[in-house]
Amino acid sequence: VQLQASGGGLVRAGGSLRLSCAASGRIIRMDGMAWYRQAPGKHRELVAMVTGRGTAPHYSDSVKGRFTIFRVGDNNTVHLLMNSLKDEDTAVYLCHQWFGPTNYWGQGTQVTVSS
Repeated sequence: VQLQASGGGLVRAGGSLRLSCAASGRIIRMDGMAWYRQAPGKHRELVAMVTGRGTAPHYSDSVKGRFTIFRVGDNNTVHLLMNSLKDEDTAVYLCHQWFGPTNYWGQGTQVTVSS
């Protein structure tokens, strides 16, 4: 299974972006899906996660109320809608999916928020 992340870019503060993470290969129903981010000089941070069925979303306090994680359809594509973006949201965003003890990571996508 390979994960492909897309949707990053440059946006002004207050703007919006939508990230997507699509799975390819031997498709199985994942147990969970998540987005992490890592800014220069900082630890990797869990941003949002959801079950493989798209239920029980969980958000970090720093994005709660501004970001929405969701999946559409019966596949392992997960999206992250990011609204009201702030300078501090600038980071490389990475998608993560897992099935049992097996973890899958996508390549990062850069999100840059300019004030």
